[in-house]
Formats: sequence, C-alpha cells, structure tokens
Amino acid sequence: MNEMVLIVEDELPMRRFLRTALSANGFRVLEAGSIREAEPLVTGTPPAAILLDLGLPDGDGMELLRRLRERSKTPIIVLSARDREDDKVLALDAGADDYLTKPFGASELLARIRVALRHARGHGAAEDPVVAVGPIRIDHSRHEVSVDANIVHLTPIEFRLLAFLARHAGKVLTHRQLLHEVWGPQNAHHGEYLRVHMSALRRKIETDPARPRWLTTEAGVGYRLRDV
Repeated sequence: MNEMVLIVEDELPMRRFLRTALSANGFRVLEAGSIREAEPLVTGTPPAAILLDLGLPDGDGMELLRRLRERSKTPIIVLSARDREDDKVLALDAGADDYLTKPFGASELLARIRVALRHARGHGAAEDPVVAVGPIRIDHSRHEVSVDANIVHLTPIEFRLLAFLARHAGKVLTHRQLLHEVWGPQNAHHGEYLRVHMSALRRKIETDPARPRWLTTEAGVGYRLRDV
C-alpha cells in the first residue's frame, strides 16, 4: 500500500503543487486547509507523514505542531514562507522533523520526505552496532570511527556528537538538541562548546574542513550530517 501524506496548507496553488508532486511519486494524499480540518485527519488512521504550513487561517501552525507532537511520532515537515532563523529553530525544537522555506522544488521536498520516513521506520529499533554514512563508518561496539577505511581517533565528546548526527543522518539538528544530547540539559545554552567540537570533528572527518561535504551547517539553526 502506498504511504499516505497529509498536506495542511491553505493556499490552493501550493496544495495543487504538493498534491501533484506526491501523487506522481506514489504517495496517497490527504488535504486540509486549516487546523480544524487537519485534526480529525490525524486522529483517524494516522498518515505516514505530515506537511504543515505555519500560516493557517484559524491559528498558528506552531500550536498544531506542538499538539501533534505531544501525542504522535508521525514525521512532520514544516513548509513555510517564514525564513527567519528563529522560526526554524522554534519549529525544530517543538518537534518538527524538518523545515523547508518556500519556495522550494519538488526534488528537495521528496528527498526530505524520504529521510523523515526512513527515520520513522527505524524509530524504537535497537541502535545498529555499525552505522555507515557515505565514507564514514561508526562502530559502536568498538567505539571506533573510520573514514574511507582509515581509522580516525575521536575524543569521547566528538564520538557522541558524530554518533548522534549519524543516528539522524539527513536531518537538521538544532544547537539546543545537540547540546542537550551530548553535554546535557544544563549546558543547552553553551553554543561555544558545540562550535569548538564541530570544528575539531570536521578537521578529522572532512577532506576540506573549510568546505565540508558531510558535516554541513544550517546557518543560525544547527548542523546536519548529509546522507547522500
């Protein structure tokens, strides 16, 4: 059975674009133009993923995002014309799996959906003892990392940071999420920790640390370990 995607978007031209892109790639589509229309569609048979606009006619999509995340682990990708870094951080910290700023292309949208669905399918599974992302291989049992089959010596913090990024490969993780996971909640505001260790990690992982291919920056938001 093809997977169902719920579109929560009040602009008809955008809904038409999304519907066409999804249908052409084998997804079934549900549509809602408001929070009131969306909530019953989520509480019934839950969709595989949700595309959520923030500017809805009967409320802020951020409130719907928070309510959905409280009761569901369904992947939610925010689609919004709001391009401020603060808006992206708020949405991601509130539980969005990804954030796309309008306008965007169908190929990018579909790639983000595939990543979100892949994470959802693996949710709750035991962590693989070996994780490979591009040339990077992380062996959890040996606490060992290699790049292009060459062993790379990481500090414990660098290992935890890379392992967390790899667990969510393809997904942008906010500064707060990374700090909370690696250093603990008491250090969630110490962004300098993250900058220093990410710089060191890039020097060990990237061929050209000044132009990173794998450990990429989402300006003002966080970092992403690319998986393609």
